[in-house]
Amino acid sequence: MSTSLQDRMWDFMREEVFPAEPVWAAHLREHGEHSYPPVMEELKASARERGLWNLFLPSVSGLSNAEYAPVAEITGWSPVIAPEAINCQAPDTGNMETLALFGTDEQKRRWLEPLLAGEIRSAFAMTEPDVASSDATNISTTIRRDGDSYVIAGRKWWITGSADERCKVFIVMGKTDPDAPTHRQQSMVLVERDTPGLTIERHLPIFGYQDQHGHSELVFDEVRVPAENLLAAEGDGFTIAQARLGPGRVHHAMRALGMAERALALMVRRAGERVAFGGRLADNPVVQELIADSRMDIDQARLLVQHTAGLIDRHGAKAARGEISQIKVVAPAVATRVIDRAIEVFGGAGVSDDLPLAYFYAWARVLRIVDGPDAVHRRTVARQELRRERPYAG
Repeated sequence: MSTSLQDRMWDFMREEVFPAEPVWAAHLREHGEHSYPPVMEELKASARERGLWNLFLPSVSGLSNAEYAPVAEITGWSPVIAPEAINCQAPDTGNMETLALFGTDEQKRRWLEPLLAGEIRSAFAMTEPDVASSDATNISTTIRRDGDSYVIAGRKWWITGSADERCKVFIVMGKTDPDAPTHRQQSMVLVERDTPGLTIERHLPIFGYQDQHGHSELVFDEVRVPAENLLAAEGDGFTIAQARLGPGRVHHAMRALGMAERALALMVRRAGERVAFGGRLADNPVVQELIADSRMDIDQARLLVQHTAGLIDRHGAKAARGEISQIKVVAPAVATRVIDRAIEVFGGAGVSDDLPLAYFYAWARVLRIVDGPDAVHRRTVARQELRRERPYAG
């Protein structure tokens, strides 16, 4: 990615995104935590004019994953607002990639085009409360063929985006054939928001925070959709899920590092301004160690994520599976550590809503669970390492 694009993104952040943060928060306080602040439409219009739109999708932007990664990191400095302002927000990015790869022409016309235009939002319904969804083959929601329809029955939760009324379509994963081979039992179908039988039961908080777009529990009670709403073919659900999650984990990782960078910037500012026991915190060796460790942690993690993005660009997500699992573990862990250090330097102010650190900490911790918990990804890394051939092991 050219430096000029990074510069344009930083100009956008400083001139419009950071000033929009208090406006966004004030609207939610006045109108409800899931209402849609109008300032976002202003930001989206400006992003289009600046050429900062749909940068995540190589077929649209012309950027590789490695070129987009620094932009994703910059948006992580304001993770609630900036990604959506440039139409690069989860879960829509993964859903757009899925539709671009597996959707029919009609599915693309009906759902991908308005998503790319930022006119609607979407959700990805895979995780379930009653089974260990870290094993995607474990899903219990059923999708059965009935004539020219599919009928869906089951319960999902932590479905990001559902609380926002702009969320018009759900990509739902369930089992179409429990007797098929393990990785051919699952399929995905598109379900419109207002389809009879689909109920949004509740919106789940993250450490007490309710995000504007929400993370919701859904019930599918004999939900009937046309057979043409099937994505790809029956039995392709697991394959689609794996293809969807590769690049998205790069995006999550880089945004996590953006949060860490902002936390470090706040820590440095605080250390330079705060006086305790007769001296600046910046002159305290303990605080200097916190700052130094944070810089080294972030830089190491960034190199790993950039390496992984490059592998995806050259060889595809499947070939970079081990590295994708590594960044899924490393980046949120680094972000959690750095944000925690910043909170330590700020003291009581660090856990208040006067700063973004408390929310950053909550979200960084959640990232160690979403898209597969750390333990699952560590297992993937270990299995690959155990199979790796060594030039010498004596």
